Amino acid sequence: MKLTSSEFENNKPLPAKFTCEGAGVNPALIIEDISQQAQSLALIIDDPDAPRGTFVHWVVFNIPVVSRIEENSIPGKQGINDSGESTYCGPCPPSGTHRYFFKIYALDCALNLKEGITKQDLEKAMQGHILGNAELVALYKRKTLF
Repeated sequence: MKLTSSEFENNKPLPAKFTCEGAGVNPALIIEDISQQAQSLALIIDDPDAPRGTFVHWVVFNIPVVSRIEENSIPGKQGINDSGESTYCGPCPPSGTHRYFFKIYALDCALNLKEGITKQDLEKAMQGHILGNAELVALYKRKTLF
């Protein structure tokens, strides 16, 4: 599998539009080379550089098998992020440059899970069902401090 975006390149800065300093919407993602056996996709976006440990920005599952996730969309059922919301949480690092890992998974089934699950719940449910995965990393450093 391969994950890219028309909005940013791997290990390059994420445009402010997709962060707390902009509209705070999710960027478009392009998914290639998905397994023919895939029945659904799952997406996790997290920041391992957060001061208190990895911060989860978005959890989405039961995404139909598509080659593109559109900007500012809700492509599937949403889990809960570390802000306590079932939505995309745009990057907003308190200091320095952080890395944001966009991780996509092709699964051999749809998952029998309810909205509002945690990243850990999703990872546990995906065990034994992952046909392939890909990763894209965005960098972001805030221009203004609140």
